[in-house]
Amino acid sequence: MSTAQPVSGRDGLGGLPVPRISFEEFTAFGIRALIRADVPVVITLPADVQGLGRQGVAERLGDMAVTLFTEPSNKQNSERWTTTEIRLRDFFADDKYLTDPGTWNRIVSNIRNSPADVDAVLGFDAGALFDYRRSLNAANLWISHKGVFTQSHFDELENFNIALEGRKRFVLSPPGSFEYYPRSLARGFGDKSQAFDFDDVDPVRFPKLVSKLAERRELILEPGQMLYLPLGWWHQAESLEEMNINVNFWLRDPKIFRRPYVLGVALYTAAYRKLKGVYNYQPAEVAS
Repeated sequence: MSTAQPVSGRDGLGGLPVPRISFEEFTAFGIRALIRADVPVVITLPADVQGLGRQGVAERLGDMAVTLFTEPSNKQNSERWTTTEIRLRDFFADDKYLTDPGTWNRIVSNIRNSPADVDAVLGFDAGALFDYRRSLNAANLWISHKGVFTQSHFDELENFNIALEGRKRFVLSPPGSFEYYPRSLARGFGDKSQAFDFDDVDPVRFPKLVSKLAERRELILEPGQMLYLPLGWWHQAESLEEMNINVNFWLRDPKIFRRPYVLGVALYTAAYRKLKGVYNYQPAEVAS
C-alpha cells in the first residue's frame, strides 16, 4: 500500500495568484483582451452596482420554471446528476432542498431571452458587455445551498461568473488533456477528470496531474465580484453559504479551434447527450 500523501489545498487558499482588476479596468481593456490573455481574472464591480439577492430574485422571477439538479452529496460520486423542472419559488420555499443530508441540489435557468431580468438581477446593462444573446451564448442564473460541489471539469465556452449572494470557492488549473486523466469519452464524460476533487488527488494514481496542479489557482468569489474563467481551463467549485446566487455568461469564441481536445470532446459530448436523452447542461431558455 502506498504511503504517498494526496495533493491537497483544502486547508486554505494556495497556488499561483489570480490577477484582480477593477470594473473600470475591465471595460477599458475590453472583453476581447481578457479572452486573448487566457488567464483567470477576478473583476471587482463598482460599489454603486446593486444586484438582487434572494428576496429580490424571488419577487421578480419566482414563477419562472428552472432546472433542478440533484446528486448524492459525495465529492467522489461517479454517477450523473438527475434533473427535474420546478418553479423557482418552490426551491426557495421547500426546506427539503437544503436539509436532505444525502443530496446536493442546485437550480439553473438560462434567462438570456429576458434581458430586462438579466439587467435587473445584476444591477447593470449586461448586453453591451457580453453580447449574450448570440447563438450558443447563455446568461444563466445559478442558485445553490451550502456544500454543493461541482466536480473537476472544463467548459468549451468562455465563462464570466458574477456572485450576487453567498460565496464560492474555486480551484482552477490550466488547459490540458490526458494529464488530467479524463473519464470515459465514450460515455460522454470526456470533459471530467477521474480525479473528481483537485483538493484530494492521489499522486501515485495520477502522477501527471500533480505537475498540472502545481500551476493551479484558488480563490473565493465574493458578492460584487466577477470571475473570468477561460474556456478549456479545468475547475471545480464549492458553495460556502446557506444561499449562493450567481449569474454566469457562457460565450462562444474561436479560441476553441486552438484546443482540439476541447473542441472534439464538446462535439462528441453534445451528440452523445442528444442521442441518449441526457440533459446537456445548456439550460433551456426562458421565453421573454
